[in-house]
Amino acid sequence: MTTTPSLRTRVLLIDFIKALAAQIIVLHHLAWYGPLSDQAVLLGPLWHGIDAGLANYGRYAVAVFIVTAGFLAAQLLKQHSLLPTIRPGCLIVERYVRLVVPFVAALLLAVACGSLARPWLPDDSVVGPPPQLLQFLAHIFLLHGVLGVESLSAGVWYVAIDFQLYALLVLLLWAARSVLRRPASADFWGSMPVLLVALVSLFHFNRDVRWDSTALYFFGIYCLGVGSGWAIRSPQRSRFLWIVAIAGVLALLIDFRPRVAIALVTALMLGSGIIHMTRWEVRLVHYLGGTSYALFLVHFPVFLLGSAIVHHLWPGDPAMNAVGLVVIWGVSNLVAHFFHRWVELPASRWQKRLLPCGAHAKPAIPAGQN
Repeated sequence: MTTTPSLRTRVLLIDFIKALAAQIIVLHHLAWYGPLSDQAVLLGPLWHGIDAGLANYGRYAVAVFIVTAGFLAAQLLKQHSLLPTIRPGCLIVERYVRLVVPFVAALLLAVACGSLARPWLPDDSVVGPPPQLLQFLAHIFLLHGVLGVESLSAGVWYVAIDFQLYALLVLLLWAARSVLRRPASADFWGSMPVLLVALVSLFHFNRDVRWDSTALYFFGIYCLGVGSGWAIRSPQRSRFLWIVAIAGVLALLIDFRPRVAIALVTALMLGSGIIHMTRWEVRLVHYLGGTSYALFLVHFPVFLLGSAIVHHLWPGDPAMNAVGLVVIWGVSNLVAHFFHRWVELPASRWQKRLLPCGAHAKPAIPAGQN
């Protein structure tokens, strides 16, 4: 089957959004965590301003991944909502395996790098104490956020949230099919269960930080992407996009939240699918978008080891600490390339053979917050 220009453009836009947001999140973590950034800001006001901007605002890029994850999930699950039976258990287990296999590999890398870096870093504020068995098990079962367990790497809270969001969407689609007898993602009224939970999330749960370790806090943002995903495949496209726009604007009028604003803009961009690039930019964007999840998983272990080396060799040199941050950024992208090639892709092929549920898209994750 030949890919249409509009589909090629939309895939390019997805990769562009993922690639850009992934790099911003990595830079956010480099700016947020010491000790290199603490020394680098002494170079002058320009560097200090860049560091402060990335540290304070870079975390908002996570909203881009939440929306993109919802958009991709809507594309994948549409086919299942049209089947006579939906296998929610299979889909949820498939998603868990797809996330956790490379996630566990990255956790082992983080533990190893943390063990090497710990003696050379000034305190435990960055690397943390040695991990405990129960702490590691909580991460494997994606319960670290819910249980309040200290994270073994930066941003790993999002892996658990992505899984919760996907599982909740699958269950709501299954409910729409089983109870309402309507294919949710192909029919406007059949999408009501998802819409209602999304609105409760936007207007209630997302305004209470006590819920931020659960999917209910983020589900409204996630469904802005889901709505855009349904829009591009539905004859009622304008209706879905208007719902996305109205829900987002009303949420911002009631309580302005930067994440919701960024999520709304991203969802509408995905719904429109407009982007223009040169040929070499297209190749670069596809590459960086394809390795964004790997970059999210491996950048913090690289940061730990690189920070330990630079801090040990040049503890009071602002220039060398700034150079160290730039080098760590570049090495993180290089390690992500090999992790994607040697860990993520083989794990995906293995999963497809063992769990042939049919939804195999790559997670739209790369990032985290502190």
